[in-house]
Amino acid sequence: MIKIGITSCIMYPNLERTYFPPKHLCYLERDTARYVTRPNVLPILIPDLEEPALTDLLAQMDGFVFQGGSDMAPDTYGEQPIGRWQGDAYRDAYEMGILDYAIRHEKPVFGICRGFQLMNVYFGGTLYQDIVTQLPDALEHRDATLYDQLNHEISLTPSKLLDRLHRHETVRSVNSVHHQAVKDLGQCLDVLATSPADGLIEAFQWTQAPEGKVLAVQWHPEFSWNSKTPLIEPNSIYELFLQHCSAL
Repeated sequence: MIKIGITSCIMYPNLERTYFPPKHLCYLERDTARYVTRPNVLPILIPDLEEPALTDLLAQMDGFVFQGGSDMAPDTYGEQPIGRWQGDAYRDAYEMGILDYAIRHEKPVFGICRGFQLMNVYFGGTLYQDIVTQLPDALEHRDATLYDQLNHEISLTPSKLLDRLHRHETVRSVNSVHHQAVKDLGQCLDVLATSPADGLIEAFQWTQAPEGKVLAVQWHPEFSWNSKTPLIEPNSIYELFLQHCSAL
């Protein structure tokens, strides 16, 4: 059984909430759970445990998925917040610790949306805090009403991993559910896809690991099943990740 550790989305105490109002919650979005689950693959939610319990849990994982969710805090990458974009510094620290464990122990990593942004920051990069504010001429990358039905084309870097993985496909579109984006690319990250309309980075891999072992995408492959329009095939990238997990 391949054990895939998934970092938690976190909900903080809120006395106006009907359920568990004073409690700190760790949760997994359902589409992510369904996407990660395969025959002989066990998804495991990683709560923000204290040490040494957290490290003991991480040591049992064959690979790690960093799911989407809240914004990263600008303080995490050395910037001051603009406007109302404060981010989630607590989740940043929790996930940065897990990512650092994964990299130091040479575990496969797959980042999705926020996970993509987190990985860029971990490797020394920065983010646009709000695309609309900082890049007013950019393509629309988030619509609260359309949500996962907002799509755009991507350009796969010729001859690189994703281009080869999807070489027989004619559709090169992805969903888009983000208002932050990579600004300065992190160290040793190889760009695999961009948004041709504005040049924003959509996928990368870490060059210091075997090809595809540490990889991230800005879109949500786990949401593809729900799309009303054709999107790039969502499973091949995850199956490649699982190959690395099973090789350990």
